[in-house]
Amino acid sequence: MNDDRAMPSKAMLLAAGQGTRLRPLTEKISKCMMPIAGRPVLEHNIGWLKKFGVTDIVINLHYMPEAVMNHFGDGSRLGVRITYSLERELLGTAGAVKNMASFFDGPFFVWYGDNLSTCRLDRLRESHRARGGVATIALHYREDPTQSGIVGLDDNDRIIRFLEKPRADQIFSHWVSAGILLLERNVLDRIAPEAHKDFGRDVFPALLAEGAAVYGYRMTEDEGLWWIDTAADLERVQSAFGALSADQVLTYD
Repeated sequence: MNDDRAMPSKAMLLAAGQGTRLRPLTEKISKCMMPIAGRPVLEHNIGWLKKFGVTDIVINLHYMPEAVMNHFGDGSRLGVRITYSLERELLGTAGAVKNMASFFDGPFFVWYGDNLSTCRLDRLRESHRARGGVATIALHYREDPTQSGIVGLDDNDRIIRFLEKPRADQIFSHWVSAGILLLERNVLDRIAPEAHKDFGRDVFPALLAEGAAVYGYRMTEDEGLWWIDTAADLERVQSAFGALSADQVLTYD
């Protein structure tokens, strides 16, 4: 029986994207394998998950999958166990997770694998456990939220509205999804099998429409988030991490 107080040990890293906004850089290397402080983005994410006891990880792949599998293997070098989900056609963020439903047997994390973060997963887990919702979304305050999913919150941080990539005239909040989710397994029952579905465009709006309890966890100033959507983002993040050692920025032990 799963202990609902324990840190989930399973996570899915979403790493199937083609990184079209990073071209031509991604013509030779996938977005999730871009080097930051001498390590691929995905390796930083795996290290951070392991820091909090998340050691059973499934990674979905589509674009240049061999590079990822050859680098990480079964994960033993990093002290984790890695399973791969190869997608012949992209399934979307939620469709990818649904495709691996048999992997999950309790609450689990979903991490958009092309972002870097120092989100405190223990705090996220405690927030999720205390409120008892079906999903908790880590939130980050972003001055320009037009490239993110924005949320509206009530006084208890329950999400009452979600809009993916709003136009400037649609902005109602600067709290955006950090691409780190904690989901109860029954969320998978709301995702149609063998279909392209996204959390931001499909699943979260549907959950809110049916009155399901979805909460936000507001990341604090000591929790970082670095987007790598464009070449300018990549240069900014590489410069920021280059000023410090990787261990100073992301400490895994």
